[in-house]
Amino acid sequence: MADGLVTGDDGLERCFWAGKDADYCDYHDVEWGRPVADDTRLFEKLCLEGFQSGLSWLTILRKRENFRKAFAGFDIDAVAAFTEPDVERLLQDAGIVRHRGKIEAAINNAQRAQELRREAGSLAAFLWSFEPHADARPSRLDHATLMKLAKTDASAAMSKALKKRGFRFVGPTTAYALMQAMGMVNDHIEGCHIRNACEADRRAFQRPVMANA
Repeated sequence: MADGLVTGDDGLERCFWAGKDADYCDYHDVEWGRPVADDTRLFEKLCLEGFQSGLSWLTILRKRENFRKAFAGFDIDAVAAFTEPDVERLLQDAGIVRHRGKIEAAINNAQRAQELRREAGSLAAFLWSFEPHADARPSRLDHATLMKLAKTDASAAMSKALKKRGFRFVGPTTAYALMQAMGMVNDHIEGCHIRNACEADRRAFQRPVMANA
Protein backbone atom coordinates (compact mmCIF):
# COMPACT_ATOMS: atom_id res chain seq x y z
CA MET A 1 0.00 0.00 0.00
CA ALA A 2 2.99 2.32 0.45
CA ASP A 3 3.18 2.62 -3.34
CA GLY A 4 -0.53 3.42 -3.58
CA LEU A 5 -1.47 0.11 -5.17
CA VAL A 6 -3.73 -2.67 -3.95
CA THR A 7 -3.64 -6.25 -5.23
CA GLY A 8 -7.15 -7.42 -6.03
CA ASP A 9 -8.54 -10.91 -5.53
CA ASP A 10 -7.84 -11.41 -9.24
CA GLY A 11 -4.14 -10.71 -8.66
CA LEU A 12 -4.19 -7.40 -10.53
CA GLU A 13 -2.63 -4.22 -9.17
CA ARG A 14 -5.03 -1.27 -8.89
CA CYS A 15 -4.99 2.24 -7.50
CA PHE A 16 -5.46 2.21 -3.73
CA TRP A 17 -8.91 3.86 -3.80
CA ALA A 18 -10.47 0.99 -5.73
CA GLY A 19 -9.74 -1.42 -2.87
CA LYS A 20 -11.38 -4.79 -3.41
CA ASP A 21 -14.99 -3.71 -3.71
CA ALA A 22 -16.44 -5.13 -6.95
CA ASP A 23 -18.29 -1.93 -7.89
CA TYR A 24 -15.21 0.19 -7.31
CA CYS A 25 -12.92 -2.20 -9.19
CA ASP A 26 -15.25 -2.27 -12.20
CA TYR A 27 -15.51 1.54 -12.24
CA HIS A 28 -11.72 1.82 -11.91
CA ASP A 29 -11.00 -0.67 -14.69
CA VAL A 30 -13.68 0.25 -17.22
CA GLU A 31 -14.56 3.91 -16.77
CA TRP A 32 -12.34 6.13 -14.61
CA GLY A 33 -9.65 7.84 -16.67
CA ARG A 34 -11.11 6.81 -20.04
CA PRO A 35 -11.67 9.84 -22.31
CA VAL A 36 -15.30 10.87 -22.86
CA ALA A 37 -16.76 13.27 -25.43
CA ASP A 38 -20.47 12.51 -25.07
CA ASP A 39 -22.41 15.43 -23.57
CA THR A 40 -24.90 13.24 -21.71
CA ARG A 41 -22.17 11.21 -20.04
CA LEU A 42 -20.22 14.35 -19.20
CA PHE A 43 -23.26 16.07 -17.74
CA GLU A 44 -23.88 12.97 -15.60
CA LYS A 45 -20.30 13.06 -14.35
CA LEU A 46 -20.54 16.79 -13.64
CA CYS A 47 -23.74 16.32 -11.64
CA LEU A 48 -22.56 13.27 -9.72
CA GLU A 49 -19.26 14.90 -8.79
CA GLY A 50 -21.36 17.73 -7.33
CA PHE A 51 -23.58 15.31 -5.42
CA GLN A 52 -20.47 13.52 -4.14
CA SER A 53 -19.21 16.63 -2.35
CA GLY A 54 -18.87 15.67 1.32
CA LEU A 55 -19.65 12.00 0.64
CA SER A 56 -17.70 8.96 -0.55
CA TRP A 57 -17.68 8.25 -4.27
CA LEU A 58 -18.73 4.66 -3.55
CA THR A 59 -21.98 5.99 -2.06
CA ILE A 60 -22.69 7.84 -5.31
CA LEU A 61 -21.59 4.93 -7.48
CA ARG A 62 -24.02 2.56 -5.76
CA LYS A 63 -26.84 5.06 -6.25
CA ARG A 64 -25.97 5.91 -9.84
CA GLU A 65 -28.74 3.89 -11.48
CA ASN A 66 -31.23 5.54 -9.14
CA PHE A 67 -29.83 8.93 -10.10
CA ARG A 68 -30.18 8.07 -13.78
CA LYS A 69 -33.84 7.15 -13.36
CA ALA A 70 -34.54 10.23 -11.24
CA PHE A 71 -32.77 12.63 -13.60
CA ALA A 72 -34.10 11.39 -16.96
CA GLY A 73 -30.85 9.62 -17.83
CA PHE A 74 -29.08 12.97 -17.36
CA ASP A 75 -30.43 14.20 -20.68
CA ILE A 76 -29.50 17.88 -20.56
CA ASP A 77 -32.67 19.21 -22.19
CA ALA A 78 -34.92 17.02 -20.05
CA VAL A 79 -33.26 18.06 -16.77
CA ALA A 80 -33.23 21.71 -17.84
CA ALA A 81 -37.02 21.54 -18.09
CA PHE A 82 -37.46 20.31 -14.48
CA THR A 83 -39.60 22.58 -12.31
CA GLU A 84 -40.40 22.88 -8.60
CA PRO A 85 -42.64 19.76 -8.57
CA ASP A 86 -39.64 17.81 -9.86
CA VAL A 87 -37.49 19.20 -7.05
CA GLU A 88 -40.10 18.08 -4.52
CA ARG A 89 -40.28 14.65 -6.20
CA LEU A 90 -36.52 14.27 -6.00
CA LEU A 91 -36.45 15.32 -2.36
CA GLN A 92 -38.73 12.37 -1.63
CA ASP A 93 -36.59 9.89 -3.58
CA ALA A 94 -34.66 7.79 -1.05
CA GLY A 95 -32.62 6.26 -3.86
CA ILE A 96 -30.59 9.42 -4.42
CA VAL A 97 -28.88 12.06 -2.28
CA ARG A 98 -31.75 14.26 -1.08
CA HIS A 99 -30.04 17.62 -0.85
CA ARG A 100 -32.09 20.54 -2.14
CA GLY A 101 -29.09 22.68 -3.01
CA LYS A 102 -27.47 19.92 -5.07
CA ILE A 103 -30.73 18.99 -6.79
CA GLU A 104 -31.41 22.60 -7.73
CA ALA A 105 -27.79 22.94 -8.87
CA ALA A 106 -28.19 19.97 -11.24
CA ILE A 107 -31.24 21.60 -12.84
CA ASN A 108 -29.49 24.95 -13.04
CA ASN A 109 -26.41 23.34 -14.51
CA ALA A 110 -28.49 21.66 -17.22
CA GLN A 111 -29.81 25.07 -18.22
CA ARG A 112 -26.31 26.51 -18.22
CA ALA A 113 -25.11 23.50 -20.26
CA GLN A 114 -27.75 24.32 -22.87
CA GLU A 115 -26.29 27.82 -23.11
CA LEU A 116 -22.77 26.42 -23.36
CA ARG A 117 -23.76 24.16 -26.22
CA ARG A 118 -25.11 27.14 -28.11
CA GLU A 119 -21.87 29.00 -27.40
CA ALA A 120 -19.26 26.30 -27.88
CA GLY A 121 -21.05 23.65 -29.92
CA SER A 122 -21.01 21.10 -27.12
CA LEU A 123 -20.42 20.77 -23.40
CA ALA A 124 -17.61 18.36 -24.27
CA ALA A 125 -15.78 20.88 -26.44
CA PHE A 126 -15.91 23.50 -23.70
CA LEU A 127 -14.67 21.14 -20.98
CA TRP A 128 -11.89 19.64 -23.10
CA SER A 129 -10.58 23.12 -23.84
CA PHE A 130 -9.15 23.03 -20.29
CA GLU A 131 -7.02 19.93 -20.83
CA PRO A 132 -3.62 20.68 -19.30
CA HIS A 133 -0.56 20.62 -21.53
CA ALA A 134 1.67 17.60 -21.08
CA ASP A 135 4.38 19.84 -19.64
CA ALA A 136 2.07 20.74 -16.74
CA ARG A 137 1.63 17.11 -15.76
CA PRO A 138 3.89 15.11 -13.41
CA SER A 139 6.63 13.19 -15.19
CA ARG A 140 5.86 10.21 -12.97
CA LEU A 141 2.63 9.67 -11.09
CA ASP A 142 3.24 7.91 -7.80
CA HIS A 143 1.04 7.90 -4.71
CA ALA A 144 2.69 10.91 -3.08
CA THR A 145 2.35 12.98 -6.26
CA LEU A 146 -1.31 12.05 -6.71
CA MET A 147 -2.08 13.17 -3.16
CA LYS A 148 -0.94 16.68 -4.12
CA LEU A 149 -3.29 16.89 -7.11
CA ALA A 150 -6.64 17.57 -5.42
CA LYS A 151 -6.81 20.71 -7.52
CA THR A 152 -4.57 22.21 -10.19
CA ASP A 153 -4.21 25.40 -12.19
CA ALA A 154 -6.23 23.78 -14.97
CA SER A 155 -9.06 22.73 -12.65
CA ALA A 156 -9.09 26.19 -11.08
CA ALA A 157 -9.42 27.72 -14.55
CA MET A 158 -12.23 25.32 -15.47
CA SER A 159 -14.00 26.05 -12.19
CA LYS A 160 -13.71 29.79 -12.67
CA ALA A 161 -15.05 29.61 -16.22
CA LEU A 162 -18.00 27.40 -15.23
CA LYS A 163 -18.88 29.62 -12.27
CA LYS A 164 -18.70 32.69 -14.52
CA ARG A 165 -21.35 31.03 -16.67
CA GLY A 166 -23.57 30.35 -13.66
CA PHE A 167 -22.75 26.71 -12.88
CA ARG A 168 -22.95 25.61 -9.24
CA PHE A 169 -21.08 23.01 -7.16
CA VAL A 170 -18.11 23.27 -9.53
CA GLY A 171 -15.22 24.28 -7.26
CA PRO A 172 -11.60 23.55 -8.28
CA THR A 173 -11.53 20.21 -6.41
CA THR A 174 -14.80 19.06 -8.00
CA ALA A 175 -13.51 20.23 -11.39
CA TYR A 176 -10.34 18.18 -10.96
CA ALA A 177 -12.33 15.09 -9.97
CA LEU A 178 -14.31 15.58 -13.19
CA MET A 179 -11.07 15.89 -15.17
CA GLN A 180 -9.90 12.59 -13.69
CA ALA A 181 -13.21 10.81 -14.27
CA MET A 182 -13.60 11.97 -17.89
CA GLY A 183 -10.06 10.99 -18.87
CA MET A 184 -8.80 14.54 -19.36
CA VAL A 185 -5.91 13.44 -17.15
CA ASN A 186 -4.67 9.92 -16.50
CA ASP A 187 -4.27 9.65 -12.75
CA HIS A 188 -3.89 5.90 -12.53
CA ILE A 189 -0.75 5.38 -10.47
CA GLU A 190 2.40 3.93 -12.02
CA GLY A 191 2.13 0.15 -11.75
CA CYS A 192 -1.67 0.11 -11.94
CA HIS A 193 -2.68 -2.48 -14.53
CA ILE A 194 -5.04 -0.01 -16.25
CA ARG A 195 -2.71 2.97 -16.59
CA ASN A 196 -1.21 2.04 -19.96
CA ALA A 197 -4.60 1.17 -21.45
CA CYS A 198 -5.97 4.56 -20.41
CA GLU A 199 -2.95 6.27 -21.92
CA ALA A 200 -3.51 4.40 -25.18
CA ASP A 201 -7.16 5.49 -25.17
CA ARG A 202 -6.10 9.10 -24.62
CA ARG A 203 -3.64 8.94 -27.52
CA ALA A 204 -6.35 7.61 -29.85
CA PHE A 205 -9.03 10.00 -28.60
CA GLN A 206 -10.31 12.72 -30.94
CA ARG A 207 -10.62 15.88 -28.84
CA PRO A 208 -13.80 17.86 -29.52
CA VAL A 209 -13.18 21.42 -30.69
CA MET A 210 -15.25 24.46 -29.77
CA ALA A 211 -17.42 25.85 -32.57
CA ASN A 212 -15.89 29.31 -32.20
CA ALA A 213 -12.29 28.08 -31.98
